[in-house]
Amino acid sequence: MKHCLHPTVLREYDIRGIIGETLGPDDARAIGRGFATLLRQAGGRKVAVGYDGRVSSPMLEHALVEGLTASGCDVVRVGLGPTPMLYYAEASAEDVDGGIQITGSHNPANYNGFKMVFQGRPFFGPDIVELGRIAEAGDWLDGTGAVETRPVMDAYIERLLHGLDGIPEGPLAALRIGWDAGNGAAGPALEQLAARLPGEHHLLFTEVDGTFPHHHPDPTVEHNLEDLRRLVADKGLDFGIAFDGDGDRIGAIDGQGRVIWGDQLLMIYAEDLLAMVPGSTIIADVKASRALFDHVAAHGGTPLMWKTGHSLIKSKMQETGAPLAGEMSGHVFFKHGYYGYDDALYAGVRLIAAAVRLGRSVTELRGAMPAMVNTPELRFQVDETRKFAVIDEVKARLAGSSAEIDATDGVRVTTNDGWWLLRASNTQDVLVARAESDSAAGLDRLLAEIDRQLAVSGLERGPDAGH
Repeated sequence: MKHCLHPTVLREYDIRGIIGETLGPDDARAIGRGFATLLRQAGGRKVAVGYDGRVSSPMLEHALVEGLTASGCDVVRVGLGPTPMLYYAEASAEDVDGGIQITGSHNPANYNGFKMVFQGRPFFGPDIVELGRIAEAGDWLDGTGAVETRPVMDAYIERLLHGLDGIPEGPLAALRIGWDAGNGAAGPALEQLAARLPGEHHLLFTEVDGTFPHHHPDPTVEHNLEDLRRLVADKGLDFGIAFDGDGDRIGAIDGQGRVIWGDQLLMIYAEDLLAMVPGSTIIADVKASRALFDHVAAHGGTPLMWKTGHSLIKSKMQETGAPLAGEMSGHVFFKHGYYGYDDALYAGVRLIAAAVRLGRSVTELRGAMPAMVNTPELRFQVDETRKFAVIDEVKARLAGSSAEIDATDGVRVTTNDGWWLLRASNTQDVLVARAESDSAAGLDRLLAEIDRQLAVSGLERGPDAGH
């Protein structure tokens, strides 16, 4: 039986749609059949399956398991938990060849989707296109797979705690930290982790609730950190950590309530890591601050700017052997001492470890960072047929100029007083712009340059399109 997946759900990095409109159990079944077919053709047999706390997740999980077994794969159900717990189940078990997490990530409550790993590598881009093709052709293998339930939470928590190996107990016991799970899938794991961490821990919203009653679970939006900021201020805590809906992205604030953005967290992690593994390559996406790349170089590391997207970054890490990578969006990937996937709980543990090893508080580390003036990520709607063409037009116009241009992912132009970026989103019909300077006047000039380039291509920066 053939099945057509809605074209909008097949994204660059994962599969995501609106329940009851573009995504339902029949789609989950088809995705399971396609994934199992590809895995068996590659010599694999067993798939770990997990799900987040969204209302629709158990229904999709049931249908996905049906699809996987109908095409001859055995299934290991790991149950409700954060996406990195599913990644852990896949990476740590010798008998597991692939993994699928049902999650809508940080999207609104009526969304859901699938993040996949295939024989230890990210499953994205052409892989996802192939899933759609197989479904449309009904080109599935048939079989009968077995299903087992395998609790992994305890082993996962134990593994997270290894991030503190070798750290003296005294400084750890003195720490006082706030945590905000945002009613996402990381809540129960966070409760277990915090109970075993030295120090004093104050937890917010660990009850899993797919309606997200307190705030939207996206820690890269400053408004969503207000509850955590109040907690840190009221109790005089050292710092605070927040998670997105499925626990693979981290947000943080210092003891003064200042946001520590993704690239700033990476500055802390990089300084800590480069003291242990000198000369390492550290990867960050094209939206990251110049301050980060300078910081890595100043501490003897090799900074590498790469394309935005968690699957693309993971692939580049495997290719280069980099022990650490990160994105502005709060995805942080540790290969050093860990598996190389994005895990916000582990990143939280490593932030604690870094502060103790570096002998400075998180607030001191944040305060020492250069004061750059920058925009947030500016996202504006552009017709799908134009978004990549506009980037090509801008590249062509700048080709003859003396500007320093990086075309890794869109166009990033470096000037004497800063840089600006224009790139096409891989997942939505939007263009993304960002600029950074060492002065407000410089930032205005850089934004004017972005607007000038857009105008020549017949566009203007419209209202922010959000995430």
